[in-house]
Amino acid sequence: MDTIPVTLDDIRAARSAIAGLVHRTPVVTSRTLSQMTGWRVHLKLENLQKTGSFKPRGAITTMKALAPAERARGVITISAGNHAQGVAYAGSVLGCRATVVMPANASPAKAEAARGYGAEVILHGAIAETFERMNQLREERNLVFIHPFDAPGTIAGQGTVGLEILEDLPDADLVVAGIGGGGLLSGIALAVKKTRPATRIIGVEPVGAPSMRRSFDEGKPVRLDGTDTIADGLAAPFAGTLNYEILKQYADDIVLVTDDEIRAGMRFLLERCKTLAEPAGAAATGAILAGKIKAPAGSRVVSVVSGGNIGAELLATHLSTSITSRTAP
Repeated sequence: MDTIPVTLDDIRAARSAIAGLVHRTPVVTSRTLSQMTGWRVHLKLENLQKTGSFKPRGAITTMKALAPAERARGVITISAGNHAQGVAYAGSVLGCRATVVMPANASPAKAEAARGYGAEVILHGAIAETFERMNQLREERNLVFIHPFDAPGTIAGQGTVGLEILEDLPDADLVVAGIGGGGLLSGIALAVKKTRPATRIIGVEPVGAPSMRRSFDEGKPVRLDGTDTIADGLAAPFAGTLNYEILKQYADDIVLVTDDEIRAGMRFLLERCKTLAEPAGAAATGAILAGKIKAPAGSRVVSVVSGGNIGAELLATHLSTSITSRTAP
């Protein structure tokens, strides 16, 4: 792709579009993580965002740009959970009817939250079947598709996270964030690299869902045969084409973490930082704890805590598994 259809001006315009409709989330320090790594580590707390994740940023940006006739038709999306909530919330504040199609095994808490924001929630099959059902409904009902990650408006909206990071920490040396399809990291990468080219950008994927890592290795966007990870928010079955093109140009590395390393990140954030993170939201911190991220001593590092949507029972399961994995011989 010769020309990337998302610019720094687009991201700045997105910030204006979402102003007053989402939170301006904080960047906080982690003294313990700083002592452990020898860096100055900060956490960007998107788990405190409206709906519990960064997703409303891209959803509102995209839906605000729709023509009145398109918005009147209504929108549809597919999601494991957080994007569903983001689109549902955007629909509620913009007066647009939203339909979200989720896998049958999607988090009940995330599905119920999307319903709570007023969306029609349809649970259907495994992820491939979910896509088919979404496309069928889109055609039958003449709805507008709001892509979870591979679309300019989505990327521009998520890029506002990068703008806020540099506003709070203008001399950041490294930003680390999780990758599902790539919408969040590609937006952050554009915002940060266009503003401060020296800042490094590193993405984190689960070992069981390495779509962008494999895309980098194979030189083209890759579709996985399947995924296997506790991080449903990072389990997109393919890398976005536009996301891949942006990250190929602006990301410095992509590293992989195991589910146990993700659980360790969750436990650390909860116990030491008093921050609740779902598996996808803890992946970046898990990668730092596991030594997967390399940076010189004293570096100013930002770990993006991208979401905190997890039910109490599942959280307890992951925390107990984390204890078991740490104490196993």
